[in-house]
Amino acid sequence: MSTFSQYNFKGQKALVRVDFNVPLNDQYAITDDTRMRAALPTIQKILNDGGSVILMSHLGRPKDGPTEKYSLKHLVPHLTELLNPPGERTPKATVLFANDCIGEQAFLTANMMKPWEVLLLENLRFYKEEEKGDEAFAQKLSKLGDVYVNDAFGTAHRAHASTAVIAKFFPAGKKMFGLLMEGEVASAEKVLHESQKPFTAIIGGAKVSDKILIIENLLERATDIIIGGGMAYTFEKAQGGKIAKSLCEDDRLQTALDLLKKAEAKGVRIHLPSDSVIADKFDAQAQTSTAPSNNIPDGWMGLDIGPMACEQFANVIKRSKTILWNGPMGVFEMEKFQHGTKTIATAVATATQNGAFSLVGGGDSVAAVNQFGFTDKVSYVSTGGGAMLEYFEGKELPGIAAINS
Repeated sequence: MSTFSQYNFKGQKALVRVDFNVPLNDQYAITDDTRMRAALPTIQKILNDGGSVILMSHLGRPKDGPTEKYSLKHLVPHLTELLNPPGERTPKATVLFANDCIGEQAFLTANMMKPWEVLLLENLRFYKEEEKGDEAFAQKLSKLGDVYVNDAFGTAHRAHASTAVIAKFFPAGKKMFGLLMEGEVASAEKVLHESQKPFTAIIGGAKVSDKILIIENLLERATDIIIGGGMAYTFEKAQGGKIAKSLCEDDRLQTALDLLKKAEAKGVRIHLPSDSVIADKFDAQAQTSTAPSNNIPDGWMGLDIGPMACEQFANVIKRSKTILWNGPMGVFEMEKFQHGTKTIATAVATATQNGAFSLVGGGDSVAAVNQFGFTDKVSYVSTGGGAMLEYFEGKELPGIAAINS
């Protein structure tokens, strides 16, 4: 399998699946361009080789065909800026737009493309065939380029036309991962299959049900699993704790006990927060206090890990050699309940500085790392929330399998 870095794109039209599913405000301005920036090294390598780039992506979840709100044309000015930083090299990259992803205009424009040109196709999801993984639709898309590059890790877990099915229309050596996808896969592989011990997984978020499979898969690999966020209270209640109005999945109490039992059998240490920051209501202005996580007074709810838990978790993290972080420790969007998540971020950064390999993934953890300014202080920040989760659950991702097959 030829790798992206070794391939020379001179005179080639590269059809690149990117994840430009970025948030737009009411004026159609981009409010967070992280995903676009993540794709730049791949696009620039193709242009620098003397190739041209055809970009395909989805945006949002359009229900009934083309909608102004979900048009990728809103991204053209910003993409032009990103590809032409002020004062840097010539030639300049030209960004063109096709108002359809498979129509006549797209084919004519693609056909006439010259080196240093970038063509952004209209939203793939304006066609129902994209999400259905329709083969005829994938084949039409494939005719636009000479080489297929998948650089959209965020959608690698979907068997859509542009992420998985399209690859079968390109021979081996003409289909490959882009640099972002290569980095994502290498980092995930490093954590899953080459992890140095102690290996600590930090799992947060609201629901146990969302994380059962990932915890089960990690029991085979991790030495320590830290559990924070709303899901911790399901574990506390399962063991007979009093959690008052804290979040709890009552139908998952037995699941929580089973996971604790499995961990014990495998010698994996599960760390639950010994204390919590509690509030009298779910509100930024709520009255707050601290209490043992298994003895919260009536009428109160846990919204963050407490000071003792912060110290306990930080100590575990700092002695780790491999760290996977998925999910916040509390309602970090509210200032009163962000201390726990911030403490974890600081500990992960410290451990990384001391030589640990740290991978942060999942929308909320990534948002937290960005918010607290730790993006450059961890080893790798994954762009694919759902895709990364499924990877760590041990599932084969269609977008990855399609290139490897």
